[in-house]
Amino acid sequence: MHRYDGRGWASVSAERGYLRETGNLVFHIALIGVLVSVGIGGGFAYTGQRVVVEGTTFVNALSDYSSFNPGRFIDGTGLAPYSMTLDAFEVTYQLPGTPGAGQAGNFSANVTIRQPGQDDRSESVIVNYPITVEGDRIYLLGNGYAPTLTIRNSEGEVVYSESQPFLPQDSFMTSLGVIKIPDGMPEQLGLVGFFYPTQGVLPSGAYTSVYPDAINPVLTLNVFSGDLGIDDGTPRSVYTLDVDGLTQHTGADTGAASLELTPGATADLPNGWGTITWEDDTAVVGEPVKRFASLQIQNDPSGAWVLAFATLATLGLIAGMFVPRRRVWIKAHTTPAGVRVEYAGLARGEDPTLHKAVRDIADTHAAALTGTTSHTLPEGGNR
Repeated sequence: MHRYDGRGWASVSAERGYLRETGNLVFHIALIGVLVSVGIGGGFAYTGQRVVVEGTTFVNALSDYSSFNPGRFIDGTGLAPYSMTLDAFEVTYQLPGTPGAGQAGNFSANVTIRQPGQDDRSESVIVNYPITVEGDRIYLLGNGYAPTLTIRNSEGEVVYSESQPFLPQDSFMTSLGVIKIPDGMPEQLGLVGFFYPTQGVLPSGAYTSVYPDAINPVLTLNVFSGDLGIDDGTPRSVYTLDVDGLTQHTGADTGAASLELTPGATADLPNGWGTITWEDDTAVVGEPVKRFASLQIQNDPSGAWVLAFATLATLGLIAGMFVPRRRVWIKAHTTPAGVRVEYAGLARGEDPTLHKAVRDIADTHAAALTGTTSHTLPEGGNR
């Protein structure tokens, strides 16, 4: 507040709304803070993906990730020590004949977390509800089936035995999978298969899945032989098979039917190379076929800083937008009729309530001096 004196008059002025300027300053500083936090914190962040089959364990080490995207200052060493076992993957589907038949109602990856020096604990990773372990946020991205297949050569020796994830291709979980046998056979073998949780037949005679749950599971496989392209050290996806240059032995125009399996069944490989068995996992997981969960492990130490600066930016923006900045003057001077008091106001920017604020001050002042509120100001003006 400031006071000014002159011959026969005096005035005072006061200003409010400095919070508006403070809010603008905080807003811009906070924006810089967000950018700096993202820029620096991103260098210490990492994101990885891992497909985990029921009954198997993921260890938080670089070698156990399916893919790993580190920040600039992360080399994959020094990751938090813990392991995670997928005990069961639970999913419910709308029953046939009901609205939305076949749609998934809920997904839950039930896992056991093990950390050094701590008791094992059970957690459930649900869509949009990640869990946190040692600063790592673990998200559920997808799921599917992983039939357990055992391949033996002509001498009965096991050359392959794994629960192989098959990637869903449609809403009814018709899934595609690839098996590669680099050793133990006369030639390298590649098998491309389709998994049908509930087998149905199209008018064309082709198989399809008519329901996503494993009610009538069937697996078909086409067999290829030749150089799989993995001996030269070139990275290859385990979910795709480049069939160029390979010899196809079943399916398509080969004249031999695709191999067809149901849980517990065994089929012969072409050329007397051996057999393939689909192991029934009912005794292991309570269902004939295991499921897998696709998980994303994310660690971003800048998250808390970004949140703090974003909150400050929001508060600063609110203050800058809604706190009015204005100055008000009151001047009193003598006249032959007595003392005349004048009021004025000036806004810094748009302020539709300025006229009312000045009038309220005048009315309050008049009431204090005379006990009345007869003082008025011209409508639409600032004086």
